[in-house]
This record gives sequence, structure tokens and C-alpha cells, in this order.
Amino acid sequence: MIEDLLPPSVTAVESFTDDTVDALFPEEAALVANAVETRRREFATTRRCAREALAKLGAPPAPLLRDPKGAPRWPTGFIGSMTHCAGYRAAAVTRADTLTSLGIDAEPNLPLPDGGVLDLVTLPEERRHLSSLAARHPGIHWDRLLFSAKETVYKVWYPLTHRWLDFHEATLTLDPTTSTFTARVLVPSPFPTLRGTWLCREGLLVTAATLTSTDRTPTHTPTPGPATSS
Repeated sequence: MIEDLLPPSVTAVESFTDDTVDALFPEEAALVANAVETRRREFATTRRCAREALAKLGAPPAPLLRDPKGAPRWPTGFIGSMTHCAGYRAAAVTRADTLTSLGIDAEPNLPLPDGGVLDLVTLPEERRHLSSLAARHPGIHWDRLLFSAKETVYKVWYPLTHRWLDFHEATLTLDPTTSTFTARVLVPSPFPTLRGTWLCREGLLVTAATLTSTDRTPTHTPTPGPATSS
């Protein structure tokens, strides 16, 4: 699924079921030693996906640890992104001399929780945009899709800046015709705009974006297609 959104230079591995924690390196197991079992299995599966993707590019097995803000630390010479949600885990990696940064995210095709979450993650113009999309394409929970796209933008942003990007520091538009999104960053940024791709399939919303290693512009434009797929 996720590979449909990524250029050929990126290797992706996904899983719809969880592994046991036995395959974790000791250093990785220590990171989730106090977590509940479901979290430990989720962590192990996502790490396994990442290691399989790295192996396809020639990287030897190694622990995948985290930086102080929780972002994954990739082996020298590689960059990547991981995601997990209920029923889905995935990782995407590529060589660092091919792309500058990449991000992926997955969410269930369900509305965002009540209690002010929508206001927390969107700007007023985005909420108007979402209302218009929902009226025309009610089968997609556009609020959750926009949240996923913002998560992807952050995953592209963070390795380049090593700082938080607030939900209100970028404004997004979603295109149901081309299954793309465009993000405009409202603070000083290595990429003032970023174009990504998305899909709605098997009860999931999946988003991805990449930057080239030369001009920091998106590298992949998907073939236009329907907004949803069975």
C-alpha cells in the first residue's frame, strides 16, 4: 500500500499483523521495557519493517534507536520514516544521497476525536476546506486525512530542523482529484511548500512526501486516480 505513494528510490515494508518482541535488539527492547505488551509488539513490528527495508538496500542488521525527541536514528548513509496505527505498521527508507528527507503516516479512516481536537490541529481556512470536501466526498474522513498529512510534513521537517513544527505553523490543502496534498509552511523553513500524496484504502488513510537531495522540491507526482479504492 505505502509503496504506491513513494518514488522507486524508496524501499518500503508494511505489516497488517504484529510480531513478538523477541526479534528486538537489547537496546531497542530497553526503550519499551515499561510499555504495555501491545505497544511493545507494535514497536517490534515497525522496527522489523524498517530493518527489512534497510536490508533490501544493503544495510546490515542494527538497532534502530531514538533521538532525545523520539525520532528514529537511521544508520549512517540512510534516511527513513516509520508509522503505525491500529492494524497497520510500515517503514520507508532510502539512501541519504538520493533524497533529502521523507515522511510517511497512516491513520484509520475515522473522524478525529471530539473535544476540540479539530481546532487544535487545523486553521480556520483548513476547516472551511474540510467542510467542502466532506460535502462532496463523504466516504473519506477528511479531518483525519489532513491530520495524517500534517504528521507527514512534520516527519519531513524534523530531520532538517530538529525542532517541533506546530500544527498551526503549516496550512494544507487536499486534492481529491489527484490524491495529493500541498503544505505551505508559515514559519522559516527549508521547504516553504511541500507536495505529498495520499490514499484511502482498506479502512486506512496513508500519506507520504519526499524532498530531493538537490533542490528540496517534491520528487514524486502520483498518477491521477480516484480518491478512494477498495
